[in-house]
Amino acid sequence: MVLKELKIQTWITLKTNCYVIFDEKTKEIMVIDPAGDVDQIEDLIKNVFEGKLKYIYLTHCHADHIAGVTELKNRCGGKVLIHRIDAEGLNNPEINLSPYIGAPEIELEADSRIDDGDLLHIGNLEFNVIHTPGHTAGSTSLYCKKENILFSGDTIFAGSWGRTDLPTSSREQIMDSIINKILVLPDETFIYPGHGKATMLKDEKPIYLELKPKEW
Repeated sequence: MVLKELKIQTWITLKTNCYVIFDEKTKEIMVIDPAGDVDQIEDLIKNVFEGKLKYIYLTHCHADHIAGVTELKNRCGGKVLIHRIDAEGLNNPEINLSPYIGAPEIELEADSRIDDGDLLHIGNLEFNVIHTPGHTAGSTSLYCKKENILFSGDTIFAGSWGRTDLPTSSREQIMDSIINKILVLPDETFIYPGHGKATMLKDEKPIYLELKPKEW
Protein backbone atom coordinates (compact mmCIF):
# COMPACT_ATOMS: atom_id res chain seq x y z
CA MET A 1 0.00 0.00 0.00
CA VAL A 2 1.09 3.53 -0.79
CA LEU A 3 -0.41 6.31 1.34
CA LYS A 4 -0.17 9.96 0.36
CA GLU A 5 -1.38 12.74 2.62
CA LEU A 6 -2.37 16.10 1.16
CA LYS A 7 -3.02 19.15 3.35
CA ILE A 8 -5.69 21.17 1.62
CA GLN A 9 -6.48 24.78 2.43
CA THR A 10 -10.21 25.43 2.55
CA TRP A 11 -12.22 28.25 4.10
CA ILE A 12 -11.22 27.53 7.68
CA THR A 13 -7.92 28.14 9.42
CA LEU A 14 -6.97 24.49 9.77
CA LYS A 15 -6.01 22.67 6.59
CA THR A 16 -7.99 19.52 5.84
CA ASN A 17 -6.11 16.25 5.52
CA CYS A 18 -6.97 14.40 2.32
CA TYR A 19 -5.61 10.86 1.99
CA VAL A 20 -4.91 8.98 -1.22
CA ILE A 21 -4.52 5.20 -0.85
CA PHE A 22 -3.00 3.22 -3.73
CA ASP A 23 -2.72 -0.54 -4.19
CA GLU A 24 0.34 -1.21 -6.33
CA LYS A 25 -0.84 -4.59 -7.65
CA THR A 26 -4.34 -3.74 -8.80
CA LYS A 27 -3.76 0.00 -9.35
CA GLU A 28 -6.95 0.71 -7.40
CA ILE A 29 -7.19 4.00 -5.50
CA MET A 30 -9.33 5.40 -2.71
CA VAL A 31 -9.40 9.09 -1.85
CA ILE A 32 -10.57 10.10 1.62
CA ASP A 33 -12.10 13.56 2.16
CA PRO A 34 -11.14 15.48 -1.00
CA ALA A 35 -11.67 18.98 0.33
CA GLY A 36 -10.34 20.70 -2.78
CA ASP A 37 -7.06 21.08 -4.74
CA VAL A 38 -8.45 18.63 -7.28
CA ASP A 39 -5.62 19.33 -9.76
CA GLN A 40 -3.10 17.83 -7.33
CA ILE A 41 -5.30 14.83 -6.53
CA GLU A 42 -5.95 14.17 -10.22
CA ASP A 43 -2.24 14.39 -10.97
CA LEU A 44 -1.50 11.78 -8.31
CA ILE A 45 -4.16 9.44 -9.66
CA LYS A 46 -3.40 9.74 -13.36
CA ASN A 47 0.28 10.66 -13.62
CA VAL A 48 2.04 9.52 -10.45
CA PHE A 49 0.15 6.34 -9.56
CA GLU A 50 -1.35 5.81 -13.04
CA GLY A 51 -4.23 4.09 -11.29
CA LYS A 52 -8.02 3.93 -11.25
CA LEU A 53 -10.08 5.78 -8.66
CA LYS A 54 -12.45 3.25 -7.06
CA TYR A 55 -13.85 5.08 -4.04
CA ILE A 56 -14.23 8.64 -2.79
CA TYR A 57 -14.75 8.07 0.93
CA LEU A 58 -16.23 10.81 3.10
CA THR A 59 -15.74 10.59 6.86
CA HIS A 60 -18.57 13.10 7.36
CA CYS A 61 -20.58 15.70 5.47
CA HIS A 62 -18.95 19.01 6.45
CA ALA A 63 -18.07 21.34 3.59
CA ASP A 64 -14.37 21.53 4.52
CA HIS A 65 -14.14 17.80 3.75
CA ILE A 66 -16.37 17.44 0.69
CA ALA A 67 -15.87 20.60 -1.40
CA GLY A 68 -13.75 18.86 -4.06
CA VAL A 69 -15.87 15.74 -4.44
CA THR A 70 -18.02 16.68 -7.45
CA GLU A 71 -15.09 17.97 -9.48
CA LEU A 72 -12.93 14.95 -8.61
CA LYS A 73 -15.70 12.52 -9.57
CA ASN A 74 -16.27 14.33 -12.86
CA ARG A 75 -12.58 14.11 -13.73
CA CYS A 76 -11.63 10.70 -12.37
CA GLY A 77 -14.80 8.72 -11.68
CA GLY A 78 -15.10 6.68 -8.50
CA LYS A 79 -18.04 5.95 -6.20
CA VAL A 80 -18.87 8.46 -3.46
CA LEU A 81 -19.37 6.71 -0.11
CA ILE A 82 -20.71 8.19 3.13
CA HIS A 83 -22.67 6.93 6.13
CA ARG A 84 -26.39 6.94 5.43
CA ILE A 85 -27.09 9.46 8.21
CA ASP A 86 -24.63 12.05 6.89
CA ALA A 87 -25.73 11.44 3.29
CA GLU A 88 -28.76 13.54 4.16
CA GLY A 89 -26.49 16.47 5.01
CA LEU A 90 -24.58 16.59 1.72
CA ASN A 91 -27.13 18.96 0.17
CA ASN A 92 -28.29 20.59 3.38
CA PRO A 93 -26.28 23.76 4.08
CA GLU A 94 -27.53 23.91 7.65
CA ILE A 95 -25.83 20.58 8.30
CA ASN A 96 -22.80 20.68 5.98
CA LEU A 97 -22.02 24.23 7.19
CA SER A 98 -21.08 25.62 3.77
CA PRO A 99 -22.50 29.10 4.51
CA TYR A 100 -21.04 29.06 8.02
CA ILE A 101 -17.47 28.71 6.70
CA GLY A 102 -17.99 30.80 3.57
CA ALA A 103 -17.87 27.90 1.11
CA PRO A 104 -19.86 27.87 -2.14
CA GLU A 105 -23.16 26.00 -2.07
CA ILE A 106 -22.55 22.28 -2.53
CA GLU A 107 -24.76 19.94 -4.55
CA LEU A 108 -23.70 16.36 -4.05
CA GLU A 109 -25.24 12.90 -3.94
CA ALA A 110 -23.67 9.74 -2.57
CA ASP A 111 -23.40 6.71 -4.83
CA SER A 112 -23.62 4.35 -1.87
CA ARG A 113 -24.64 4.76 1.75
CA ILE A 114 -22.47 2.84 4.15
CA ASP A 115 -23.13 1.41 7.60
CA ASP A 116 -21.18 0.32 10.65
CA GLY A 117 -19.32 -2.91 9.94
CA ASP A 118 -19.27 -2.58 6.16
CA LEU A 119 -16.06 -3.75 4.50
CA LEU A 120 -14.34 -1.94 1.62
CA HIS A 121 -11.58 -3.42 -0.52
CA ILE A 122 -8.77 -1.70 -2.39
CA GLY A 123 -6.82 -4.53 -3.98
CA ASN A 124 -6.01 -6.95 -1.17
CA LEU A 125 -6.50 -4.28 1.49
CA GLU A 126 -9.62 -4.52 3.62
CA PHE A 127 -11.06 -1.48 5.40
CA ASN A 128 -13.67 -1.72 8.14
CA VAL A 129 -16.23 1.07 8.47
CA ILE A 130 -16.69 2.10 12.11
CA HIS A 131 -19.63 4.38 12.87
CA THR A 132 -18.21 6.99 15.25
CA PRO A 133 -20.97 9.57 15.82
CA GLY A 134 -20.36 12.71 17.81
CA HIS A 135 -18.83 15.32 15.54
CA THR A 136 -21.78 14.60 13.28
CA ALA A 137 -24.45 11.95 13.68
CA GLY A 138 -23.09 10.03 10.68
CA SER A 139 -19.34 10.41 11.24
CA THR A 140 -17.30 7.30 10.48
CA SER A 141 -13.74 6.12 10.89
CA LEU A 142 -12.05 3.70 8.52
CA TYR A 143 -9.79 0.96 9.91
CA CYS A 144 -7.31 -1.25 8.08
CA LYS A 145 -6.13 -4.06 10.35
CA LYS A 146 -3.45 -5.26 7.92
CA GLU A 147 -1.73 -1.88 7.83
CA ASN A 148 -2.61 -0.99 11.44
CA ILE A 149 -4.07 2.40 10.48
CA LEU A 150 -7.24 4.33 11.27
CA PHE A 151 -8.61 7.29 9.35
CA SER A 152 -10.61 9.10 12.00
CA GLY A 153 -12.06 12.14 10.24
CA ASP A 154 -12.89 14.78 12.85
CA THR A 155 -13.67 12.32 15.64
CA ILE A 156 -10.23 12.19 17.25
CA PHE A 157 -7.12 14.33 16.73
CA ALA A 158 -3.67 14.33 18.25
CA GLY A 159 -4.36 15.49 21.78
CA SER A 160 -8.03 16.40 21.30
CA TRP A 161 -11.38 15.50 19.75
CA GLY A 162 -13.77 17.05 17.25
CA ARG A 163 -16.16 19.89 17.93
CA THR A 164 -19.53 18.98 19.41
CA ASP A 165 -21.29 22.34 19.24
CA LEU A 166 -22.48 21.88 15.65
CA PRO A 167 -25.70 20.55 14.07
CA THR A 168 -26.21 16.81 14.80
CA SER A 169 -23.13 16.71 17.06
CA SER A 170 -23.02 15.33 20.60
CA ARG A 171 -20.30 15.37 23.24
CA GLU A 172 -21.70 12.23 24.85
CA GLN A 173 -21.66 10.39 21.54
CA ILE A 174 -18.14 11.45 20.58
CA MET A 175 -16.76 10.31 23.93
CA ASP A 176 -18.59 7.00 23.59
CA SER A 177 -17.23 6.59 20.04
CA ILE A 178 -13.66 7.30 21.07
CA ILE A 179 -13.63 5.22 24.25
CA ASN A 180 -15.68 2.25 23.10
CA LYS A 181 -14.92 2.07 19.37
CA ILE A 182 -11.48 3.59 18.81
CA LEU A 183 -9.51 2.99 22.00
CA VAL A 184 -10.38 -0.72 21.82
CA LEU A 185 -8.17 -1.04 18.73
CA PRO A 186 -4.52 -2.16 19.12
CA ASP A 187 -2.27 0.34 20.91
CA GLU A 188 0.08 0.46 17.92
CA THR A 189 -2.63 1.75 15.59
CA PHE A 190 -1.63 4.87 13.67
CA ILE A 191 -4.40 7.48 13.65
CA TYR A 192 -4.69 9.73 10.61
CA PRO A 193 -7.16 12.53 11.49
CA GLY A 194 -9.07 15.03 9.38
CA HIS A 195 -6.87 17.91 10.55
CA GLY A 196 -3.44 18.23 12.12
CA LYS A 197 -0.74 15.63 12.53
CA ALA A 198 -0.97 11.85 12.76
CA THR A 199 -0.69 10.19 16.14
CA MET A 200 -0.65 6.76 17.75
CA LEU A 201 -3.56 5.31 19.65
CA LYS A 202 -1.44 4.48 22.69
CA ASP A 203 -0.43 8.13 22.99
CA GLU A 204 -4.07 9.28 23.01
CA LYS A 205 -5.40 6.72 25.48
CA PRO A 206 -4.37 8.51 28.71
CA ILE A 207 -6.45 11.56 27.78
CA TYR A 208 -9.68 9.61 27.60
CA LEU A 209 -9.04 7.18 30.42
CA GLU A 210 -9.04 10.20 32.73
CA LEU A 211 -12.50 11.13 31.45
CA LYS A 212 -14.08 7.73 32.07
CA PRO A 213 -16.31 7.34 35.12
CA LYS A 214 -14.48 5.68 37.98
CA GLU A 215 -15.58 2.16 38.86
CA TRP A 216 -16.16 1.66 42.57
